[in-house]
Amino acid sequence: MKKVTVFLGSPRKKNTYQIVREFEENLKSYAEIDFEYVFLKDYYLENCKGCITCFNKGEECCLIKDDLSLLIDKMNNSDGVIFATPNYSFQVTALMKTFLDRLGFLFHRPRFFNKAFTAIVVQGIYGGSDIVKYLEFLGRNLGFHVSKGCCLTALEPRTSLEQQRMTNKIKKASARFYRELMRPSPNPSFFRLLMFRLGRTNIKMILDEKFRDYEYYKEKGWFESDYYYEVSLGMIKRLAGRVFDLLGKQMVRRRGS
Repeated sequence: MKKVTVFLGSPRKKNTYQIVREFEENLKSYAEIDFEYVFLKDYYLENCKGCITCFNKGEECCLIKDDLSLLIDKMNNSDGVIFATPNYSFQVTALMKTFLDRLGFLFHRPRFFNKAFTAIVVQGIYGGSDIVKYLEFLGRNLGFHVSKGCCLTALEPRTSLEQQRMTNKIKKASARFYRELMRPSPNPSFFRLLMFRLGRTNIKMILDEKFRDYEYYKEKGWFESDYYYEVSLGMIKRLAGRVFDLLGKQMVRRRGS
């Protein structure tokens, strides 16, 4: 049985929660799925202090002692993850942003491979589509393979036609997520391959064993691997990877000149 965890950034248990419940019902129509709700308002999260200790020494050395590790464990123990938030001032809520900021070190050391991800944004008028793209971008950089999310306008009162349109969008989004949930991690796109090769070249040439990022890449074998996880790259992508390595070295040398 697959495990899906949804992280809700709403301080209220209303429209966003109700829409995710409908998403859950659609998802369970395809297969038996263990679905867990995580309301961020119920967890203790402090604001990031910007000390970059987690980057340099490791997240275990963070001076903040809150519930972040519990939330990361929930993602580690899931096959699929959903970030759901209302549109507050054309962005995610403060609850969700605090959570995302505290995950900053994971963008340096991604780990949620072979896990599906999608985003659900609920809005009053407009702006939510950009938030969906933002969350999808974060999901990819955390290591997830991402299905296209959805932005839903939930003005009240709603006409029957508006409700039907919303129901159709939720159904399509849940079908996309289910397909992503059931497949293994895909081969990287050229862009994802580029980002990996440039990032690891920077870490290898600029940092050393005193930095957690360097040690993490070394432990994972990423300095020698084709990508974050085992993939079978075709001839063109293997060649592109070598070009990206050379490009990364040139960029580092220019910084030092």
